[in-house]
Amino acid sequence: MRSEWTTFLKAQAHGTLATDYFHVDTVGLQRLYALFVMEVRTRTIHILGVTAHPTAAWATQQARQLLWQLRHRASGFTHLIRDRDTKFTAAFAAVFASEGINVTKIPPRSPNCNPHAERFVRSAREECTDRLLIFDRGHAEKVLKDYARHFNRHRPHQGRGQLAPPDDTNVIPLSAARIERRQAVAGLINEYHRAD
Repeated sequence: MRSEWTTFLKAQAHGTLATDYFHVDTVGLQRLYALFVMEVRTRTIHILGVTAHPTAAWATQQARQLLWQLRHRASGFTHLIRDRDTKFTAAFAAVFASEGINVTKIPPRSPNCNPHAERFVRSAREECTDRLLIFDRGHAEKVLKDYARHFNRHRPHQGRGQLAPPDDTNVIPLSAARIERRQAVAGLINEYHRAD
């Protein structure tokens, strides 16, 4: 079963989205939930929102907003992989079905069937949320969106041959004569790029 699922994911990566929730705890011991979607082929992350009380209606609205943001690119996706969380209802699936995207539920208690989403959660925790004091929902959303910007533009990904999501796999990068450093995610992460 696992090798068949891995083969399916590799074959469908160009048109696959993966989604999940993960929690973030604030300094006031409030638990917040972040909903995200990943474009599997490029590893591009979309933080859809952060809330203390995730509901099916909230998740459905976040899905609508994602498809609105993707606009014409939404037609390039064929599958959305999700777990069996009860907040992913028929209305949530209908939003994606309206764009021709099939929603696929993974088997119960099988996080390995949604490996890209699970890996992002691990990265977000290890590189960001476990290293910061989060004060409230607004702060969590700002930090996670800043981390997603870093993840999408600069962070290398093993599954992409150490390339960041926007990097072209057909271009060989030239060594830069001068490199500049920029701090991101409240100074937790250093980003390096060629000085112009």
